[in-house]
Amino acid sequence: MSQRNSRFRAVAGAAALVAAGVAGVLVAPGCNGPVDDGWPSDKPGVKVVVTFAPLYCFAVNVAGDDAVVRNLLTSTGPHHFNPTDKDARTLRRADLMFVNGLGLEGDKPAKMRAGSGNKGLKIVELGAKIPADRLCEGACTHDHGDGDEHHDHNHGTDPHVWLSPDTAVTMVEAVRDELKVADPGHAADYDRRAAEYVVKLQKLKADGVALLKDKKDRRIVTFHDSMAYFAKSFDLEIVGVVEKNPGSEPNDKQLRKLIELCANPAKPVRVICSEPQYGTSNAGQSLVTILKQKGVPDPVLVELDPLETVAQEQLTPGWYEAKMRANLAALAEKMK
Repeated sequence: MSQRNSRFRAVAGAAALVAAGVAGVLVAPGCNGPVDDGWPSDKPGVKVVVTFAPLYCFAVNVAGDDAVVRNLLTSTGPHHFNPTDKDARTLRRADLMFVNGLGLEGDKPAKMRAGSGNKGLKIVELGAKIPADRLCEGACTHDHGDGDEHHDHNHGTDPHVWLSPDTAVTMVEAVRDELKVADPGHAADYDRRAAEYVVKLQKLKADGVALLKDKKDRRIVTFHDSMAYFAKSFDLEIVGVVEKNPGSEPNDKQLRKLIELCANPAKPVRVICSEPQYGTSNAGQSLVTILKQKGVPDPVLVELDPLETVAQEQLTPGWYEAKMRANLAALAEKMK
């Protein structure tokens, strides 16, 4: 292909990206050659892009050395997904894009594909592989940075499916199946690595159940409406959330309702959760203070990470297991 035609295709991709409403534009290659898209030139195999950290762990544990996996989001989570020209460049030569789906990323992946010019890119929604009877209800409200501060994902389906080892297994198996289709020559290796990782996820589940089995106060308040699958896996009951829209303190009506729920003499709730992504919020600690004044016995604040963000240097194949175990350990320490 001539350099002129290559430049034309890149500019056309940039125009499509702008037309699709995705932030940023593709930079057309100039006289110094094509723009670096982040893929190694010396490593063959299927090129896989995932939207955020848990999906990276699912994909890379199955891929091994037979495919290359790139993660898009680190310090910004999928609720605030705002693709850039760098993300679109990464998609130009990708074969597969694994997204959570269930409304979490909205239509951004499809817009990114259009902007990248890579019509052959296959987008796979891993959440859609989970049977409907295993999905939890509950819309997830977030500010997506686009003026819509109350965007409900998929009209009542909770998209946070990665937070259960049970549903994670289904997502891993979907990754396996897609890699086998894309690269049948390594099918046996994908089968083997997926089976090995599933064993780790099953052990994570069993260890968590064992860690919490003797705990009596299993009713908790989470920071936002994200932990339903986690709670289902480990036999916990979520009675309320601190912030309906993370980053916005509860209003007086919401706070009164939470206090009423937690200070119920018949069924007091003492475990209140916070999230590291919202470390500046004082709402959880304020609720704990009020509950102490109301006579709730020993209310405590526990940090639970919904695994939506990660520091790039911390993202390893074992990150998902480590963070889930840290959540379980934090609960076990504070629950009675």
